[in-house]
Amino acid sequence: MIVELEALEIFGRHGVLEDERRDGQSFFYDISLEVSEAAVSDRLEDAVDYREVAACVKEISDGRQFQLIEALAGAVADAIATRFPVERVRVRVRKPDPRPAGLHVAYSAATAERGGS
Repeated sequence: MIVELEALEIFGRHGVLEDERRDGQSFFYDISLEVSEAAVSDRLEDAVDYREVAACVKEISDGRQFQLIEALAGAVADAIATRFPVERVRVRVRKPDPRPAGLHVAYSAATAERGGS
């Protein structure tokens, strides 16, 4: 069974440039959790509570400044894989308007996948 959170928006102070870290911006997280079939019981205690997953993402983002979204995606994936009963987790972090050398790009993204605990 797959549980997904799409476009979880969390403000963060991440980036290579000093003004990115100083001013911050919204980052968008697409999270895919491969979980056991126990959740079909329709009982929250048998499932992964996505509210807690969202809180975990915010905690990692707020906990430190990352220069690279690759490192941010990896840290979030590691935390989710460690804290929640998932078989696999896939975390995609999107950074809107990354400002590459005068070009227009809607967003840049990095994806990390981990096996669960």
